Amino acid sequence: MIDLADLAVLVEAVQQGSLSAAGRRLGLTPVAASRRLAALEAELGVRLVHRTTRSLSLTPEGEAFLPHAEAMLDHAEEGRAAAAPGAADVSGVLRIAASVPFGRKVVTPMLAGFLRAHPRLRAELRLSDALVDVAAQGVDVALRFGELRDNGLVARRLADNPRSLYASPGYLAEHGSPTTLDDLRRHACLTVPGSTHWAFERHGRAVRQAVGGRFVADSVDALHQASLDGLGIVLLSEWNVRDDVDAGRLAPIGLVDAAVPDQGIWAVLPTRRFLPRRTRLFLDAFAAHLAAAPAPEP
Repeated sequence: MIDLADLAVLVEAVQQGSLSAAGRRLGLTPVAASRRLAALEAELGVRLVHRTTRSLSLTPEGEAFLPHAEAMLDHAEEGRAAAAPGAADVSGVLRIAASVPFGRKVVTPMLAGFLRAHPRLRAELRLSDALVDVAAQGVDVALRFGELRDNGLVARRLADNPRSLYASPGYLAEHGSPTTLDDLRRHACLTVPGSTHWAFERHGRAVRQAVGGRFVADSVDALHQASLDGLGIVLLSEWNVRDDVDAGRLAPIGLVDAAVPDQGIWAVLPTRRFLPRRTRLFLDAFAAHLAAAPAPEP
């Protein structure tokens, strides 16, 4: 009889590109993952993959069997969900990747209630302003902003992400407030290293404006703090500065000839098939959490 755990190793190994990566996602050692794949091949009586120390590829028999393996895992997952639909039946580890400020200000508060609703579930939140390799690092869902450059990724748009220019009242009192794109040339703009332009929309078309300043940082939190300290103008998401705007520590800047485009908040997934129920529940709950957030001031 085919073991579903053996099937999971095959599917994950193909998706991740190696048995060791599959083992990390499934909580197995490389040796245990290799044994499970060998057991599946022995059960079927065929060799499913060619594997070396650095690569893994399907045999013709493996290519023919893979869709059936994925379907069996999908059906098993749906069957478990139908038989045990209660929240308490969701278990395992949910691994989420997000940027530092988004994870701290938006994801963590949502996870507190989500974990209370699912007492058998554990969450592992990995925060970094750098892009995470979802497949290689065993992440279930990565939360990102803007257009996705890798068309091979599986992505789901969760919500809008309104953004704007902001500066401290002290900076604006000393330097004035820009009203046009060209005005930004004469202001201190807070950017990441290597960034020389900001993207805007004008009459439905994308435009780029050259910007520069005396302070750059590879941390969104650092740029945010620099704007609070009066070092210049920053481009940030509304969710990141809502409290500062309400308290008068930052002021939004509107331009008469252009607007900052909405990047969207996206969930990036390692695969569309065999999506664990805990991941589906998180995505639905997080989208609802974002929808319930206070609307930005006009």
